[in-house]
Amino acid sequence: MKISIVYDAVHPYTTGGGERRYHELGTRLAAAGHDVHWYGMKFWDGPRTRVEGGITYHGVCRARPLYTASGRRSIGQALVFGLASLRLVADRHDVVDCCGFPYFSLFAAKLAVLLRGGRLVSTWHEVWGPEYWRTYLGAAGRVGALVEKVAASLPDLVVAASERTRSRFEAELSRRPRVTVVANGADTAAIAALPPAEHGYDVVSAGRLVDFKDVELLLDAVALLVEERPGTTCGVVGDGPHRAALEKRAATLGISHSVTFTGFLPRHDDVYRTLKSSGVFVLTSRREGFGIVVVEAAASGLPVVVAAHPDNAATDLVREGTGVVVEPTAAALAAALRQLLETPVAERAPRSGELAREFSWDQLARDYADVLLGTGA
Repeated sequence: MKISIVYDAVHPYTTGGGERRYHELGTRLAAAGHDVHWYGMKFWDGPRTRVEGGITYHGVCRARPLYTASGRRSIGQALVFGLASLRLVADRHDVVDCCGFPYFSLFAAKLAVLLRGGRLVSTWHEVWGPEYWRTYLGAAGRVGALVEKVAASLPDLVVAASERTRSRFEAELSRRPRVTVVANGADTAAIAALPPAEHGYDVVSAGRLVDFKDVELLLDAVALLVEERPGTTCGVVGDGPHRAALEKRAATLGISHSVTFTGFLPRHDDVYRTLKSSGVFVLTSRREGFGIVVVEAAASGLPVVVAAHPDNAATDLVREGTGVVVEPTAAALAAALRQLLETPVAERAPRSGELAREFSWDQLARDYADVLLGTGA
């Protein structure tokens, strides 16, 4: 089949879960003999079209920042990419998988399959819904909620990244397109084969530094932790528009000597090696559609501590023997971290390997191919 992926962010130039998923699944589909294309923003130099890892990449427009200076997703960027995605109409496709967010590209993808044939699939990592839109944009959130609801009705099939996203999609957006689940995963074998980095941290987090990741909560907890354990170290892996504010907060809390902001690590192997040399992984996000990094942390042998926010689907990944889910307060997080750090390393997450093996990209790619072929669940 000719399988066309439509997503503005492109691996490895940006490091979110959506682009990681498409990269892992796309390269495996290409290796299985499918003709895989990725329509995204042009992050690279040279021709608009390039081939790497078996995937043909199409730069439909020049790369623009995904986030504004305030850390919010850029509506202007989403509109530009949505219009540029009309480039799809020039090509033939057997299947188009257009990521649900940021919505506007779904309208272009729908037009392409109507004019050129093919099947429109849409992968949804999360559902925002009217309430979150109101919180995000105030009165203008009504427009965002309407766009989300209309976009949800366009595909022939929706692939949700988690059961929680499937339930919310059917309850809040639409029951017309069928919704199936193909989860996210981790390359567990590759992570297991990597040696730890020379330097790690007692506590580590990893991800894009934007407001909803709520790394402020982690810093507040570390400030409490170092009062009792002065030598405690914390590594914040990643970059984003919120970094300067986080560094300022660490300085205000008096913990700059305890917290290291590593910035963007261009190689995933460097992220995994850092995890493998650290003690406890923390995810404080207020909103996650799945939480790939939780599985990657488990594959690295770390216990995970996840904040119990209603829209944080990563809480569903935490099982007994893999970590804990805590109330999103600095005191609760600090207490959980203290307890894990004082537990012998071998006893911190005895079942982390089981969690990691449950989400193997190899098996998930086979499930995804079955869905695209129309033979899966």
